[in-house]
Amino acid sequence: MMDKCGAVTVAALAFALVVFPILTFITSPNGPALQIESRPEPRIFWPAMAVSSVLLAAQNRSRFSKLTWPPHILCLLAYLGFAGASVLWAFSPQSSFVRFVQQAMIVISIVLPTMLAARTVDMIRGLFLCFACSVILNLPFVLGGSVTIAQNGAMAVDIGYQGYFLGKNYLGECAAVAFMLAFHEACHSGVRRVLGLVVVVISLLLVFLSDSKTALGLAFVAPLLATFTLSIRRVTRISPAIILLSIPLSYIAVSSVSAFNVNRISFMLYGDSTLTGRTVIWDFAQYEIDRNPVAGWGYQSFWLVGPDAPSVTDAPGWVKMMPNAHNGYYDTMLEMGYIGLALLLAFIIATLHAIGRVADRDPARARILLSLALFVITYNFLESLWMRGFEFLWVVFLIVAAEIGRYWQAAPLRRMAQKSPGRRQAGSGILPAVQTPRLHIRPS
Repeated sequence: MMDKCGAVTVAALAFALVVFPILTFITSPNGPALQIESRPEPRIFWPAMAVSSVLLAAQNRSRFSKLTWPPHILCLLAYLGFAGASVLWAFSPQSSFVRFVQQAMIVISIVLPTMLAARTVDMIRGLFLCFACSVILNLPFVLGGSVTIAQNGAMAVDIGYQGYFLGKNYLGECAAVAFMLAFHEACHSGVRRVLGLVVVVISLLLVFLSDSKTALGLAFVAPLLATFTLSIRRVTRISPAIILLSIPLSYIAVSSVSAFNVNRISFMLYGDSTLTGRTVIWDFAQYEIDRNPVAGWGYQSFWLVGPDAPSVTDAPGWVKMMPNAHNGYYDTMLEMGYIGLALLLAFIIATLHAIGRVADRDPARARILLSLALFVITYNFLESLWMRGFEFLWVVFLIVAAEIGRYWQAAPLRRMAQKSPGRRQAGSGILPAVQTPRLHIRPS
């Protein structure tokens, strides 16, 4: 199931999902974002992982030289490259450079080993085991009463369980992704099905206790939308990217001629048209985007860059204390302008399009990959996850993109596999193997 390259990828996810959150919760549960960012563990772990990934590439030079870099990975590298270039005009060049270097190491530590992993490595099962460990380890923290406290005027209010994470939304995100992966695992037989069903139950329990309504909704909506999209593609052969793009385009068309917009949806679902104050932050973010619309303020050089930062000097009231815009797309425009947003959208669209190639060979795997991708893409409308080193959902999306890239590699071999009689069955969790033809020797 796993080789050295796959183990590096799983170790990277385990650090972001389990190890670092637990260490942070134990040592500084109420620490500010800047204090958490300056902790020594990431500054040791990610350089070590990046070096390990480069060494693995050197050890597997022949495999590395044969890699074909798919379009969505090239779009990711262009997105990352522009983030590095934005250091030149960043409001805080030093902070921007340090954060970019860490992000580059994260991308290297995930994309490179995943692309180099052997054809038999089951990366989705590695993801499942990481999230299964996470939800199981969160149980004693939840039973111990680890909750998120929010101020409602002069009163402190318990708004949901957070487990070993630093907020209830993180537990909701983790439990929702664990639920989707566990449901996929339960479709197999034997011990895998039993473990998958156990994790399904635990995940549903935790996502309810976290009171993360968005995560709960997306845990069901994302798989249903992925199934619907792939069903349409199977009949029409239309790219999944085009099918899914029709949804936001339809929303834009409807909202432009009616009062049906995100504020109305929020009021219908939660009785709050501001999405718990997010629209106030977005209004301020849009004002700052208009000041630097083309190239932005520099990669991660707007929030948390000192007392003279525009997020402090220009923001109204409590918005000054925000660590981000609570929207990955607004933050991308803030930091890298409309150029950065265009590169991000190109990466997302190319990734969705490439899932079609996975669907041709392994429909079950394409369904879970598209479900995970849709979950992260949609969640970014309410939280900032794109290219954030301390967000495990960004790590998940990188693994999804790299896993899709592995299927891009095997395209030429697929035609050979179809001609051989021993092609492996789709949905087995590994890429089809190319078999050597038997030699028939005529007896004398």
